[in-house]
Amino acid sequence: MFVWGEPEGELGINFDHIWQKTLTVLNPLKPADGSIMNETDLAGPILFCVALGATLLLAGKVQFGYIYGMSAIGCLGIYALLNLMSSSGVSYGCVASVLGYCLLPMVILSSGAVFFSLQGTIGTVLALVIIVWCSLSASKIFISALDMEGQQLLIAYPCALLYGLFALLTVF
Repeated sequence: MFVWGEPEGELGINFDHIWQKTLTVLNPLKPADGSIMNETDLAGPILFCVALGATLLLAGKVQFGYIYGMSAIGCLGIYALLNLMSSSGVSYGCVASVLGYCLLPMVILSSGAVFFSLQGTIGTVLALVIIVWCSLSASKIFISALDMEGQQLLIAYPCALLYGLFALLTVF
C-alpha cells in the first residue's frame, strides 16, 4: 500500500517506519507512539530473527529452528493474552511485529557472546538487563497502542518470560 509522502521500496517496505520502530525499541524510557502498531511490518522482525540466528551461529550455536519456533509460539501466547486483557483487539501480525522488533537488544547480547563467554556472573547480569530492556520496550509499545494504562507490568511479565528463553539460548 502506497501513501503519498511516505517512501517505500519496490517491495512495499517502508524503511522510515522500520527505523522509527527500531529507535523506539532502543530507547525504552521514551514514550511510545501508539500509531506504530497500526502497521503490520514483519520485515524488521524477520531481519532481527535472522541476525540473532547469525550471531548465535558465529558463537558456534545452530539455533535457527528454536528461534523461529519460540517466536511463533511466544507470539501466539502474547496474542491470546493481549486479546483477553484489552478492550480493543489486536492482530497476530501486530503482536509478531512488536515482539520481533523488541528482539533487537537480544541481538546485541548475542553479538557479545561471539567475543566472550556469558556463562559467568557478568554474563548473567548482562542477560537480565537485556531481558528487562526487551520486555520493557515491548510492554511500553503494547500499552500505548492498546490504551492499557496501568497494566504495563502485567504485560511485561510474560514478555520477560519469552525473552528469557531467547537469553537462555544466547547464554548457554
